[in-house]
Amino acid sequence: MSSTRENAVYLAKLAEQAERYEEMVENMKQVASSGEELSVEERNLLSVAYKNVIGARRASWRIVSSIEQKEESKGNKFQAGLIKEYRQKIESELSKICEDILDVLAKYLIPSAKAGESKVFYYKMQGDYHRYLAEFATDDKRKGAADASLEAYKAASDVAVVELPPTHPIRLGLALNFSVFYYEILSSPERACHLAKQAFDDAIAELDTLSEESYKDSTLIMQLLRDNLTLWTSDMSEAAAEEPSNEIPSGPEPTSAGPVEEDVEAAVNVEKADE
Repeated sequence: MSSTRENAVYLAKLAEQAERYEEMVENMKQVASSGEELSVEERNLLSVAYKNVIGARRASWRIVSSIEQKEESKGNKFQAGLIKEYRQKIESELSKICEDILDVLAKYLIPSAKAGESKVFYYKMQGDYHRYLAEFATDDKRKGAADASLEAYKAASDVAVVELPPTHPIRLGLALNFSVFYYEILSSPERACHLAKQAFDDAIAELDTLSEESYKDSTLIMQLLRDNLTLWTSDMSEAAAEEPSNEIPSGPEPTSAGPVEEDVEAAVNVEKADE
């Protein structure tokens, strides 16, 4: 590793400790743009950096959107107009972050990935950040982001099935986020449940082969899969009870108290990086 690369990684770790995630992103983007394959530690640092900068703004967007809806329902047009401008500012920041990491993935990380684990990791990231764009985009932009997300998740799944065991944390994390995509973006709780249940059942069947090293990470994600299944099946039952019997229940609208995705990823990756 060159001294420049070592320095960038060290500064990224320092920025993480100081909770200055924008600077952590810049340092890890410098490492990622070298064209060389990242180590597991570098890969995790990159993921944690972007997860933090995007996560804060996704949370802000949900809060502001909820307040905007309340003001609109009260007929407060002036306040709703102010909030709309503020929401659009947050959306601009979200777009910039997503397009930034998607560019790095497409130009450097995916082409340089050799190991199956790395390929799954990067295709999953690609799916995640297109999904984040689809969360707030509308009309054709939303469809484009959703299509790109689906394509990336499918590419990750194709590699994962061949290269990674069902108990591997990255394969489980992919299933978790892919199922959330089906539920929230495509409004397809049936497909979301099928994917999550299949991943959970496949992992349970091979639980005795799980290494001690990845046991904690894998079982944590399996618990999240099960939590989402419980939530989704409950929602589907309620929707079926409310709908007339001659109609097909539609997918529930996403809410702030929706399914859990792999936000645990950041904590998991930090632990790996510290080992």
